[in-house]
Amino acid sequence: MTMNLKKSFFAMILMAFVGYAANAQEKPSPAKTAEGTVGDAKITINYSSPAVKGRVIWGDLVPLGEVWRAGANEATTFTTTKDIMVEGKKLPAGTYGFFVIPGENTSTFIFNEVAKQWGAFDYDSSKDVLRVSVPSQQTSTMEERLVYEVKPSSFEIRWEYGKASAKLGS
Repeated sequence: MTMNLKKSFFAMILMAFVGYAANAQEKPSPAKTAEGTVGDAKITINYSSPAVKGRVIWGDLVPLGEVWRAGANEATTFTTTKDIMVEGKKLPAGTYGFFVIPGENTSTFIFNEVAKQWGAFDYDSSKDVLRVSVPSQQTSTMEERLVYEVKPSSFEIRWEYGKASAKLGS
């Protein structure tokens, strides 16, 4: 091999390694899934999980009293394979865009018929299938990344020192 060919080959290998290393780092808001069952219904929540990174979340990064996409990037989706009850109200089987209007003591969980949308920029309240009020509270435990958890009779969202939960039934 000539010297220039060797240098070119080495440069290509180096660029491939740098590209691989950059790709291997965790994304700022990685895609996550929370799953569980409520009666016979399988619940799946797909969301992007941003980090606190030293920021004030509730009332600053995420304004209180305004519709929030309940994650990062694309709107969070909530799927149920069977009809379920959310806070005593019927939610038909299907996949929904999931939004939250956060509040200090009470938040609103919104299930919107438009599942695929970027953030809440095109959110249209006329397409809401269900809205429920749920208690929201401050916790003593810091949650660095946004997390959803599906339990046998509820699901909750936690981030920073905030938490909100909705009762589920079949």
